[in-house]
Amino acid sequence: MRIGELAERTGTSVRSIRYYEACGLLRSTRTGQGHRRFADSDVDRVIRIQEMLAGGLSTSTIRELLPCLDAPPSQRTGHLEVRLAEERRRLERQQREIARAQEVLDEILESVARSREPAGRDGP
Repeated sequence: MRIGELAERTGTSVRSIRYYEACGLLRSTRTGQGHRRFADSDVDRVIRIQEMLAGGLSTSTIRELLPCLDAPPSQRTGHLEVRLAEERRRLERQQREIARAQEVLDEILESVARSREPAGRDGP
């Protein structure tokens, strides 16, 4: 299938498909006129790539893990599960760091708000 059809069938852009190909996540063949041609199985591959990106994985990690996903389950070594668990822990660390950053900003905002209050007010 041509790149436009792959984009349509996967709900992604032609630009994204070109990017996936440039990153080594997807392969095409070329016609005599230089047009990209993709296999029907690339629909599932693009969807899987999109899912992995949505899961916070980098393209280099996806490139590392795609061969594991492509292998029959009986031939998998466990590397996939280990790496996915590592990535999950990385996201949890980032989530804690973001929560802490939000707490710091809240403290700063409270400090700024307190400094705007008139000083020395004795009454309500």
